[in-house]
Amino acid sequence: MQIDVINSQNEKIGALDLDDTVFGAPPNTALIWESVVRANAAARQGTHATKNRALVSGSGKKPWKQKGTGRARIGSIRNPLWRHGGTVFGPQPRSYEYPLSRKVERGALRAALAQKLKDGALVVVETLAVDAVKTKAAVEMLKRLGVTGKAVLIDLAVDDKLGKSMRNVPGVALLASRHLTARDVMHASRVVATRGALEKLQEVLA
Repeated sequence: MQIDVINSQNEKIGALDLDDTVFGAPPNTALIWESVVRANAAARQGTHATKNRALVSGSGKKPWKQKGTGRARIGSIRNPLWRHGGTVFGPQPRSYEYPLSRKVERGALRAALAQKLKDGALVVVETLAVDAVKTKAAVEMLKRLGVTGKAVLIDLAVDDKLGKSMRNVPGVALLASRHLTARDVMHASRVVATRGALEKLQEVLA
């Protein structure tokens, strides 16, 4: 199996052999789902918080004596049973991140890339770079490559000029191949990878 390699002008300059163990097997949607859910959980801020009876405002004095008033006994106006009292077992700041095995993560990324190849949404270029730090230059490069909407650009290492040029382009992410996840691939409608990055991914995922 081969895929065309193009330059920044969208001209074919060669071809790249694809490993059948990475791109030939039917995409495993179950693995993709597991990896995407884990990544979504890790991205949650988890900054929610409620006040318990120790944190809400109010006096700690006993409102009235224990016996003899005919009213229900009470120890504090911050009691959770009262209005404006504390919350019992409310949400507290925490991390939602949980681990998945490396085997599952790699299988999910392999399946995601295979799905994009099957959909015709994988583009391989020789290099990803711009001459100057200009958003306009980056947008023009994407237009020449036929990339519209959400996209992920993959290289062995992120080019500093291109990274700064892409910061203001909505829906476009520039990633090093070692940081790529199945969520990044499935979130994009177009995947653009350099020849070196795709060769490295094949080496790791095979």
